Amino acid sequence: MLGTTLSFVAVNGAVRAAGSDLPSVQAAFLRFLFGVVLLAPVVPGLLRRRFPARIWGLFGLRGLFHAAAVIGWFYAMVHIPMAEVTAINYLNPVLVTVGGALLFKERFSWQRGAAVAVALIGTLIVLRPGLRAVEAGHLAQLFAAFMFAGSYLAAKRLSQDVPAGIVVAVMSLSVAVILAPAALMVWQTPSGTELAFLAMSALFATLAHYCMSRAFDCAPLTVTQPVIFLQLVWATLLGTIVFGDRVDPFVLLGGGLIIAAIAYLTFRDARRARQARK
Repeated sequence: MLGTTLSFVAVNGAVRAAGSDLPSVQAAFLRFLFGVVLLAPVVPGLLRRRFPARIWGLFGLRGLFHAAAVIGWFYAMVHIPMAEVTAINYLNPVLVTVGGALLFKERFSWQRGAAVAVALIGTLIVLRPGLRAVEAGHLAQLFAAFMFAGSYLAAKRLSQDVPAGIVVAVMSLSVAVILAPAALMVWQTPSGTELAFLAMSALFATLAHYCMSRAFDCAPLTVTQPVIFLQLVWATLLGTIVFGDRVDPFVLLGGGLIIAAIAYLTFRDARRARQARK
């Protein structure tokens, strides 16, 4: 999980370093195009697979959610401090919990409700509406958090019928296809530096998902999930040292509350799973 957190922050740093000259939709398209290149060995076999129309519909829905999310995320990355992007992004698991209860009829106890409330308080501490200006970058990242949650819920439904590797590969391919028309409409010739950083973001994202899968194979969630807090630490350090972001203690406090809510939900679910196996 240490490698996972470092790799995800490296993705953020590469996107931030690529700059804001390219339109967000084009930058997102190029990042996923490079991702497709990395997955090229599995694409031919993927295209030969036969899935029912319902599964392809879910693939398309997930692609739409994820494409919208990465546009918002790319915009936020170059307009607000990296630590704030990371803190708001921690809302994803909480939103997935709520979505699971609404869409899949999963049990939503008062303890889950309390954890969601704590996470929302943490988000308000990060944003502090009324006490400071809430910028377009903050709204873009909030939008991205909701869209990523939709993507993960679609992936959860797909995981019941499709191997995880195929779900990831189709996501990269579908996002690139969905973003292509919009990217071509606003196309600007990227510099070699921009292409290099976007390629790095795709490479680090692939490495992050690999490290995360290995961590889940080697240790229980009760061990791996607390380490996720380090991602906020790395993002704060990278943003401050490399990009000159100001350290905001309210962002660390709010992000800590959101992570505490996630950790509680993780530990509680793991404990219930152990009890069910006895």
